[in-house]
Amino acid sequence: MQDNTPRNDLILFACFSIAVLAMPLWTAPFGADYPDLLQKFAIYGIFAIGFNILFGLTGYLSFGHAAFLGVGSYTAVWAFKLLTMNVLPAVLFGVIFAGIFAAAIGFLSLRRTGIYFSILTLAFAQMSYNLAYSVLTPLTNGETGLQLRGTDPRLLDSLLGVATPDGLPSPNLFGFELLGYPSFYFCAVMLIIAFYLALRITRSPFGTMLRAIKSNQNRLSYTGVNTRPYAMAAFVISGMYAGLAGSLLAVTDPLAGAERMQWTASGEVVLMTILGGAGTMLGPILGAGIIKYFENIFSAFNDATLHSIFGFLPHWLSDPLVAVLGLFVGDGWQLTLGALFMVIVIFLPGGLMEGATRLIQLTRRKRPDGGSSEDAAGSRRAFHAGE
Repeated sequence: MQDNTPRNDLILFACFSIAVLAMPLWTAPFGADYPDLLQKFAIYGIFAIGFNILFGLTGYLSFGHAAFLGVGSYTAVWAFKLLTMNVLPAVLFGVIFAGIFAAAIGFLSLRRTGIYFSILTLAFAQMSYNLAYSVLTPLTNGETGLQLRGTDPRLLDSLLGVATPDGLPSPNLFGFELLGYPSFYFCAVMLIIAFYLALRITRSPFGTMLRAIKSNQNRLSYTGVNTRPYAMAAFVISGMYAGLAGSLLAVTDPLAGAERMQWTASGEVVLMTILGGAGTMLGPILGAGIIKYFENIFSAFNDATLHSIFGFLPHWLSDPLVAVLGLFVGDGWQLTLGALFMVIVIFLPGGLMEGATRLIQLTRRKRPDGGSSEDAAGSRRAFHAGE
């Protein structure tokens, strides 16, 4: 039995909100306190939360979620070009159009389950990627990508008498420019809202039905339950989350390219979810943060950085050490991520959240009073609750 009381959910949400808003402070010791990276943490956290609703709760593994990320980006940039530089319409339309596209893809893909569903989503994503480079060039601008221009109409801004700057305008929130940390905090608020909605979905009867589908869909069908509408709803909600993440990418950098729809982007969100812990609340966000940290921080390491770190060692020891570690940083950062992922999959199938739960259990068993079986059960419930 899971301990999912409203009080515990409120504590979880409050702690999560404080941690997100304080990210510039506690990420500073790790060298990750600059706005561009913090924005990626928030945006890909949203992407992973949405994917977890489909994969972690329902058990449907999609290899095509990057298509919805791309649709959200393209829609947001078109909203900037045609309507206004205010970010709210861009985000709203990005979510709506991604949801519509997800409904179309889900209607066809959910006719199959298992690996056949995964292959279908991958096929549709690749079709979308290729269309963005060829047939849909008038909408996507092909290889160049969709960009802002000084000649864009921006009808709402014109009607409201918003002054047009000499150069390219920046996204704003009712006139307040979203650059640097203000842009991060806008993304952070979106992440907090997305987390709250996912928490409510998970704890609702709808979320219980999704977990039942993952547990044994055939048994539900035998009892007369039509599972397809629930799976379809989960797929659309997940696509809308991806659309929100895509539109926020356009907010932080008003440019949309087809590379955001590549299969590698879809595979990345799968890695994020599995690495952190599929089916948990915090796991996918943790996985997204780790992968983006490796991608942006470890990839910047070089031999000079390593030599400065191990400068206290004698040369006969530091030189071979740097030579070996140099293979796992810089351009080889993916080797480190791959090794970490293998260790997680082999020893912690439940992801890093399972590791945290085991650590809590081990700590409680080593307490002077010996702990209790109720404490161990409580930590297991905490893992399922995502705490």
